[in-house]
Amino acid sequence: MKKNALFESPEGKSYLLPFILVVGLFFMWGFAHALLDVLNKHFQDILHITKAKSALVQMSLYGGYFIMALPAGFLLKKHGYKRGIVIGLALFAIGAFLFYPATLIKSFFPFLAALFVIACGLAFLETAANPYATVLGPQKSAAQRINLAQSFNGLGWVLGPLVGGAIIFSEEGDPFAILAKPYMGVGIIVLIMAILFIKVPLPEIISEDSNTQNLGKKSFFSLFRYKLLVFAIIAQFFYVAAQTGIGSFFINYAIDAIPGMKAIEASQMLSIGMVLFMLGRLLASFILKFIKPKNLIALFSAINVLLLIVVMGHFGMISVVCLLATYFFMSILFPTIFAVGISGLKEDTQRASSLIVMSIVGGAVIPILMGYIADISSMAIGFSIPLICFIVTMLFGLCKFKN
Repeated sequence: MKKNALFESPEGKSYLLPFILVVGLFFMWGFAHALLDVLNKHFQDILHITKAKSALVQMSLYGGYFIMALPAGFLLKKHGYKRGIVIGLALFAIGAFLFYPATLIKSFFPFLAALFVIACGLAFLETAANPYATVLGPQKSAAQRINLAQSFNGLGWVLGPLVGGAIIFSEEGDPFAILAKPYMGVGIIVLIMAILFIKVPLPEIISEDSNTQNLGKKSFFSLFRYKLLVFAIIAQFFYVAAQTGIGSFFINYAIDAIPGMKAIEASQMLSIGMVLFMLGRLLASFILKFIKPKNLIALFSAINVLLLIVVMGHFGMISVVCLLATYFFMSILFPTIFAVGISGLKEDTQRASSLIVMSIVGGAVIPILMGYIADISSMAIGFSIPLICFIVTMLFGLCKFKN
């Protein structure tokens, strides 16, 4: 097997450089998502709001995904991956820069509006980058490629709590004003990336079996004939719900479980979970050479169900360690569910990708429910919700459906 066969077309053309550029996108939206887990706790502290209300942070972000996913899919189909990526980066930058006026207003909802704009940009990026990573090489190695790309997404998740926690939980200065610093930096980096994508030529990958004359005549409803795709949409809804819920309330759980734990210490501990998350995706790109993607989904989901049972038992540090371990075993779920869900769809890939990205709205709904349970009962009991979510992803891995 050739050294770069993972990133080669059937004709032997190298897609390594486009893949490297796309990897940068995975990193940036991982960083943006990880900052949310710090924001949740910070807003609870400075605005004195409930856990349920602080989860509106996630609702703003993932709600933006839900609303923008279909328009992103239509644009990608009409204008291609490159233009969709550039539009996504532009919206991402605008949303990041909106954090500055929000810090001057010092109210919750301007921050939610800024996060919504960021989400609109991220919807374009994820709708484009996830399927693009799968087609930058042989179809048989699509799951390996997307997991490799998503491992750099994991690196963004690692740095988000470290950078965000160090800045946002610092005790110096206006607690609202310090929110602008990380987002101004993100906005500048994203603008530079947009310029880079404009200048660098990217190949438009078109399936050999694609019938472009029929693309515009098909409705999105026609995609629901693919049973595996439909189950993938459902599984992705529950997976993102679980990941978002765990990330949103990890800091709260650690503070409750470990006496004397401070928020900045919990955010640093959260970064350990993100390291496990990144390592899981790196390891998965190797494991998937030997284990079928659906089998790995089922196995890792089942392990997380067991870990969350211990988390619900609230056994102090043991439970916190188990909660950290869930990051390793959830790491492969999003990209692998995505790759399995769009497998074999050929010219329907872009539109199917939009539907899977829409399912990310699970991250808007579940944290609010977890926060409500935590407010009326306990944070430990709130983790029953992601436990149920992983049961659903396990069933997806065990199903026999095909597209």
